[in-house]
Amino acid sequence: MTQAAAAVAREKPSDEPGDGPVVVTGGAGFIGSELTRQLVEGGRDVVVVDSLVNGRRENLAGVEGPRCTLRTDDVRDEAAMAEALRGAAVVFHLACLGVRHSLHSPRENHDVNATATLTLLKLARAAGVERFVQVSTSEVYGTALRVPMGEDHPTCPLTVYGASKLAGESYARAFLATGGLPTVVVRPFNAYGPRCHHEGDSGEVIPKFLLRAMAGRPLVVFGDGTQTRDFTFVSDTAAGIAAAGFAPGAVGATINLGSGHSVSINALAQQVALMAGRSVEVVHDLPRPGDVHDLRADASRAAALLGYAPSVSMVDGLRRLRQWYEESGVPIERLLEQEVVRNWEGSARVDV
Repeated sequence: MTQAAAAVAREKPSDEPGDGPVVVTGGAGFIGSELTRQLVEGGRDVVVVDSLVNGRRENLAGVEGPRCTLRTDDVRDEAAMAEALRGAAVVFHLACLGVRHSLHSPRENHDVNATATLTLLKLARAAGVERFVQVSTSEVYGTALRVPMGEDHPTCPLTVYGASKLAGESYARAFLATGGLPTVVVRPFNAYGPRCHHEGDSGEVIPKFLLRAMAGRPLVVFGDGTQTRDFTFVSDTAAGIAAAGFAPGAVGATINLGSGHSVSINALAQQVALMAGRSVEVVHDLPRPGDVHDLRADASRAAALLGYAPSVSMVDGLRRLRQWYEESGVPIERLLEQEVVRNWEGSARVDV
């Protein structure tokens, strides 16, 4: 525990938040909607704030109701956010714009990910929020200098996205140190699973690979494919984030959330093809700008502080995601119409 966290703990007999409602910004998004489900299932009342730029209302199907309300506000709207935070016990801050978005729209990316986080922290302190969970990203590290990567690994982000999320982390720590707001920083590694993004500049490698494999299309690997990633199933990632909101002793900590295993993109392509049950071609395209080469989490701190124990293997996770697509009722080719291959190029579309 940091000195600032220890000071907060001395002022309050217990740093466990009360039973008030929780706010999830970005709660209609991929990870946010899974987190919202777990919180509601755990008996919490949840206010979801999501502009629906990347999130979808349908992601909250079956959970939106008496215990879960959706506010379609932009996190940059200070008045709306002040109202949303009124009476909240815990804030889980996930709302952001992604890594590829930052390559074509860096200023907007910074405004949402960094400046809006600063404003939200100020509002949370004024509202008497009992814990603020800043959901950051493994992208703050840049490429691994050593693996596994503990939380003390140097931070050297390669994109405005990573830099803006690191700024958000710093603001969260500052509000704990000098503002008395109990904050926790979590750094999820690469999540995948139902409701993940295949579309536009939010599209990620696993859903894009799996949909293409199911349709018999080539899998597009950027660069030589030797890049490695630590992929974690979304239910495990969300469970770690939820625990960070309530676990005693988590205040002041920075915590990795990953599987502790890594796989190369080339090997991932082969695994996805096997899961899809099809023989598919793998083609190589230009390297993506700002692409880190290696990531693998040391999640031992999460295990110690949060009881975090990822339980879904890659094979099982890919199977579950394929089943989710098959049961969605949406034709695979229709989903692929939303894909942008080189999705860092903004509105430009390059199909393969």
